[in-house]
Amino acid sequence: MTHEQSAVASAGPPPWRPSRTVAVILAGGTGTRLGLGIPKQLLKVAGKPIIEHTLAVFEAAPEIDEIIVLMAAGHVPDVERIVRQAGFGKVSAVVEGGQTRNATTRLALDVIGPDNCNILFHDAVRPLISGRVIRECVNALWTYSAVDVAIPSADTIIQVDEDDRITDIPVRARLRRGQTPQAFRSGTIREAYRKAAGDPDFAATDDCGVVLRYLPGTPIKVIDGTDENIKVTHPLDVHLADKLFQLAAAKAHRLADHRGYAEELTGRTIVVFGGSHGIGQELTELARHYGARVFPVSRSSTGTHVERAEDVEAALQSAFAATGRIDHVVVTAGLLEKGMLADMDAGTVDQLLQVNFVGPVTVARAALSYLRRTQGQLLLYTSSSYTRGRARYALYSATKAALVNLTQALADEWAEAGVRVNCVNPERTATPMRTRAFGPEPAHTLLTAEAVARASLDVLLSGLTGQVIDVRRDDEEEAESSAVLPAQAGRERNERPTDQVDAGHGTDRVEAGHGAR
Repeated sequence: MTHEQSAVASAGPPPWRPSRTVAVILAGGTGTRLGLGIPKQLLKVAGKPIIEHTLAVFEAAPEIDEIIVLMAAGHVPDVERIVRQAGFGKVSAVVEGGQTRNATTRLALDVIGPDNCNILFHDAVRPLISGRVIRECVNALWTYSAVDVAIPSADTIIQVDEDDRITDIPVRARLRRGQTPQAFRSGTIREAYRKAAGDPDFAATDDCGVVLRYLPGTPIKVIDGTDENIKVTHPLDVHLADKLFQLAAAKAHRLADHRGYAEELTGRTIVVFGGSHGIGQELTELARHYGARVFPVSRSSTGTHVERAEDVEAALQSAFAATGRIDHVVVTAGLLEKGMLADMDAGTVDQLLQVNFVGPVTVARAALSYLRRTQGQLLLYTSSSYTRGRARYALYSATKAALVNLTQALADEWAEAGVRVNCVNPERTATPMRTRAFGPEPAHTLLTAEAVARASLDVLLSGLTGQVIDVRRDDEEEAESSAVLPAQAGRERNERPTDQVDAGHGTDRVEAGHGAR
């Protein structure tokens, strides 16, 4: 060996210099296990198709330069439409996938071309992938040529034979449950598949497995995944994903300081149905404090009944005439009457249904034409009782469950118009309506109406749609400790007598948890 050759050998391989980082979104599934008529990646969760959630994370990741989608046969136009409407600029190609996972990977490598680059393969039906995982995968490729993502197994894993008899119980501490993305230097994954092509028995559903088998000397780094990064495969997964999005949404769009809220809200027009008392009043005052033009209406203050189409249209038209726009419409109106359904008179039953359900429907129908012009948002309120009907609150619980379904349905219907629809689900809240129904309660067990108003403002300023956003007491404490929305010094409260309730309005909306818990 010459001196020059020895120097080159001792220097090791040249440093890795990828031309770009490409995310390959694997979307070839057909949804047969979900019993759907469409591929599961097109199923809507939290107001958007699953694949749109997934693409949004990679679009937002600064480490990703390009996105390629391998879609199920016959559905490429569906994804192209999603990409176009969402404005995903990093998506360079949407092509049909292969018949198998391996064939799809080969197609992706052909589309990417021969350049040296980082490649991340990710399941389209893992929409809750985090930016942190993507970042750590890309960073690991500076040192390793193959990277996997996994989480510890909480269950004991057993190995069985063809007769379902246990043959081994591996040590759980060394077991992991694999997730995606799986990341590679392009040369490594290409070489693994080149060698696999010569194996007549080659079959794999995991790209790291291909590297492990055909390039056995290649170290594969494992990055810690997250429990939330689930794969939507079975019907139960759809419900889990929806709930996980709901939990994530509760932390959405909390701005850093007063200036941030003022910059976002100044010049916006908000109409609050039920804005005279409780949460509606608090939201009105907060939004005005930050520069929004707010029009609170209610039965007691303006004679506006939310269930009357002519009243609703008049309120919206008045706000539009004054400002030339409507950015947000909020319905905090609600009515809570306790009692056994069989014992309620017809008038009470009708009033509960009219205020709690017909009202929001009426507002939604009238608001769309205004919100379409600004691509604004409709905000409704539900209650924790929507998840399970409670005795003596049958109609209240039923109408609050209906508002959740209305939110999700309208988010789908209005998506192409760019109008967002969300629903706030507060914990038990100190409002005149609750006091009237339950009497005095320890203050430390209840949310304040102001805390719910602050959370509502965050939702209005977010890009969320089709979501149910939980507001809890720990959220209130966190907001207070970080002083995100400082209370206005010296602000007077025009509290309502506790023996009154305003069925069309602000006596506040929903009370998450109005029933016995």
